[in-house]
Amino acid sequence: MTSETSTGTAVVTLTGDTTILITRDFNAPRDLLWRAWTEPELIRRWWAGEKGTVTLVESDLRVGGTWRQVMVADGGFEVGFHGEFREIVELEKIICTETFEGMPDAYSVNTITFSEQDGRTGLVMLIEHTQAAHRDAHIGSGMEEGMQGSMDALERVAVSLR
Repeated sequence: MTSETSTGTAVVTLTGDTTILITRDFNAPRDLLWRAWTEPELIRRWWAGEKGTVTLVESDLRVGGTWRQVMVADGGFEVGFHGEFREIVELEKIICTETFEGMPDAYSVNTITFSEQDGRTGLVMLIEHTQAAHRDAHIGSGMEEGMQGSMDALERVAVSLR
């Protein structure tokens, strides 16, 4: 059935002292997953997963453009991230920086690739931190649980665009 979605299927691998690799397959074509990943009104629908409410999504999707996303997490605290787009290949790849506003001196460079096969999209995200301590703080933050929920919601949004 084409409307089926999966839950909690992202795989997180620590590929080096400063890197995190996330892979996941989505039951949606690449163009719909790309839209859900890049259009602010759609990002609002999935980015917080089940962990809070998105309060701000700003995105100037062009090389040199900036982005910012903020949510109020369950428990009432605000969580924000921002960055700059370094490379964009439409429907295929985004390279951007990402800074967690709670650790403004730490940032990562994220390479997100989208590949389609038989109407399904594979997403690969390589997160490259500048220091091992920053990577470890990222992993220790509970990011995997939150990311799984966000990825599940991303798939639901992409499927809903059919």
